[in-house]
Amino acid sequence: MRIRTPLVFLLATPLAAGGVLLTAAGPASSATTIEVTTAAQLKTALGAAEPGDTIHLADGTYTGNFKAATPATASARITLTGSPGAVLTAGGGYGLHLNGASYWTVSGLTVTGGQKGIMIDAAKGVVVDGVTVHGLDMEGVHFRNSSTDGVIRNSRVYDTGNDGRGMGEGVYVGTANTLSDRSDRVQILNNTIGPDVGGENVDVKEGTTGARIIGNTFDGSGLTGANYDDSWVDVKGNDVLVQDNTGTRTSNDGYQTHTQQPGWGCGTVFRGNRSTLTGATGSTRLAIDVTNNSPDCRTTVYSSNTVTGGKGLTNIPVTS
Repeated sequence: MRIRTPLVFLLATPLAAGGVLLTAAGPASSATTIEVTTAAQLKTALGAAEPGDTIHLADGTYTGNFKAATPATASARITLTGSPGAVLTAGGGYGLHLNGASYWTVSGLTVTGGQKGIMIDAAKGVVVDGVTVHGLDMEGVHFRNSSTDGVIRNSRVYDTGNDGRGMGEGVYVGTANTLSDRSDRVQILNNTIGPDVGGENVDVKEGTTGARIIGNTFDGSGLTGANYDDSWVDVKGNDVLVQDNTGTRTSNDGYQTHTQQPGWGCGTVFRGNRSTLTGATGSTRLAIDVTNNSPDCRTTVYSSNTVTGGKGLTNIPVTS
């Protein structure tokens, strides 16, 4: 059901005795709330939503694969919202696919089942806020195909990578083995990622620039070692900030940087991260393992980073 809430302009008319009389000049625009209680209604609402609309999900299970392709605008976002009791359940494929759906906000709800949880393709300014994503064959949330300026914050991602191939990253930015996916300036803020994430908690691919990974809590207890998955965070993009995160239960390292393509994996800054490597059994066991530091591909590790257990903080000089 669509509920229209008109916005009315008020005209101010001076009175002879002083004061102002306010009179309605008629509706200027309308904000629409679409109330949804079934999977069929949700599919219809995703296709019909217009900039400024809100799709509100009642608590319940919504079975299927759900897709939005209508772009909104920075000043009139489209919002898909519900409580954690509003559960999108997919039997395969993507739970929620935002394909070209720029300036959408997805908040509060739960996505489970299927191959991938929330897939964001070719969309600018998508915000994923306070969601729960779990129970997936592969990754939880993926910004792909040059999805720029996206945000995932205040969310929980766990129990991914259940197909056993080591491809179950919690949050994935970009595309492996290509430089054409410019999913730049993605922010990963104040999330809880893990346990039982079958790949890195966060993987930032070559070709992407300017990711911000701040204030997250990582649990690497699901790391399998497949595809070199042996750290909470793997940075292969450029100019990434990794700050004020807390990590526990890794198989080897806390954070890693790599150059998969020439000129990439450079400019990473690590500041204020707290790593616990107790129980790690890998060969290096460093809080921050930098594999590609050179004069033309710098990584900066500040002394504000700390480590408990393992073999030490890092393998490059530390900056005060």
